[in-house]
Amino acid sequence: MLLSVSIRDFVLISRLDLSPGEGFTALTGETGAGKSIILDAIALALGGSADRGFIRAGADQASVAAEFDVARDHPVLALLQAQGVAPGETLTLKRVVRAQGPARGFINDQPVSAALLAEAGDLLVEIHGQHAASSLMRPSSHRRLLDQFAGNEGLLADCAASWQALEAARAAHVALKADQAAAREAREWLEASVEELERLAPQAGEAERLAEERMRLMQAERVQEAVAEAEDALAKGGSETALGKAARAAERICRLPGFETGDSPLGQAARAAAEAIERALIEVREAELAVARLSALPEASGDLDCVEARLFALRAAARKYGGEAELLPARLEALRARLNLAEAGDTDLKKAAAAESAALARWHGAAHKLTQARKGAAGRLEAAIAAELVPLKLGRATIRVAFTPLGEAEAGAAGAERVEFEAETNPGAGFGQLRKVASGGELARVSLALKCALAEAGCAGTLIFDEADQGVGGAVAAAIGERFEHLARTRQVFAVTHSPQVAAAADGHLLVEKRAEAGETSLTLLDACERREEIARMLSGAEVTDEARAAAGRLMEDA
Repeated sequence: MLLSVSIRDFVLISRLDLSPGEGFTALTGETGAGKSIILDAIALALGGSADRGFIRAGADQASVAAEFDVARDHPVLALLQAQGVAPGETLTLKRVVRAQGPARGFINDQPVSAALLAEAGDLLVEIHGQHAASSLMRPSSHRRLLDQFAGNEGLLADCAASWQALEAARAAHVALKADQAAAREAREWLEASVEELERLAPQAGEAERLAEERMRLMQAERVQEAVAEAEDALAKGGSETALGKAARAAERICRLPGFETGDSPLGQAARAAAEAIERALIEVREAELAVARLSALPEASGDLDCVEARLFALRAAARKYGGEAELLPARLEALRARLNLAEAGDTDLKKAAAAESAALARWHGAAHKLTQARKGAAGRLEAAIAAELVPLKLGRATIRVAFTPLGEAEAGAAGAERVEFEAETNPGAGFGQLRKVASGGELARVSLALKCALAEAGCAGTLIFDEADQGVGGAVAAAIGERFEHLARTRQVFAVTHSPQVAAAADGHLLVEKRAEAGETSLTLLDACERREEIARMLSGAEVTDEARAAAGRLMEDA
């Protein structure tokens, strides 16, 4: 539902804020007051064409924002989510036309393309009028509308699922055929490759294990070299012999007369020197013992050359056949499978072709059921539309649902036929597209008849009709008002009208006026008294009489 519209510097509107209510709202005003300008502004916010001529004289830009309240399961939210647009509590579509630079579109203040804005707008609002390309006038939407009228959701789901299965079976058949042809062309290479890899016999995890073993063996070798170097250095250095001689010399000093007690400074120094040499001698002996223990540890077992040869062979094969060495077992299995495919007969191909044929038959069955359901619903829809056309003074017109079979190249998940609503405005004139056959004055009424017949079809919560009552009056205008009122039970309806009968049927009434002194268009929500006065003006013209007011009151009471 449309919650609000904000228009700034748009043609004759400098500033306009509209907060319409639920139900049916009529927009009235004298010719030239600016009713079409308001519709143009709303269409702009919904992704319509952007023209710099929309910018009010003297302004740098024109902007229109339309805020909507949408249900959590509304299709527009799925569309926006797929495009990365974050929804909020409400949904605001905005368009800005600038005097310099391109127009810009926004949804909830996030910049979006005009195409996305238009796609979202189509899901939120339907505009029906002499020049409005509503979904009812677009043949591309007619099949969807017929399915919604018929309640074909289950049949559509079956048809889509069977089509997806057919596409999968078809793709599998094509891929198998291509793979087998490629495998047969590469058969000689496949045989040599499989033979080479089978001789190599790579094992899962082997390359990683060999790399770890190689590292361990290389480290063990380096350790032994270092230990040998340390033993040699300790043996050739003569440290223990030199320290032993020094220890004996220091001991002799300590045994000289007068040095035994160590009370003198010289005795203390001699005793300290002897103790230091003793500690150094102990440390050297401990170092020799530690190196000896390290040397006594068992050497790492294994042949480094053999490990390296095997590891390098695996890595070379990995480079040759692509991927990592760890993937060689899987690569061997894949090559075997391709070789088996090259050597196999046509059994698998026949199975794939049979699966495709079965899937095609299932889709044909689902599509046929959908076609039958559509054709059955088409008769009911044509009758419903015919019943709506008579009171709208279109009784000589006929609307039919035309079916065009589609070839397999065009058919798909949505069935095997194109659906289009066609019109014949006069008996014997011939059927044609709605837009091309109906005159400008008839289009809005045809749209109204179609919309009433398809009352539950479509997801747009807001319907806008532009002068559906053009050229008619009396009972026909009353019938139009009744249909707007009926649609407004489940939708929000706006109607630009010159008919007092239509205006009287509305729940709300907006008066569009052009202020000559300011050259601006304004919009006023009328209360009950003001509504009666406006409807009286529509009945009587420039001078509102008491009789017109009384007639307006009766119209409002009857409505």
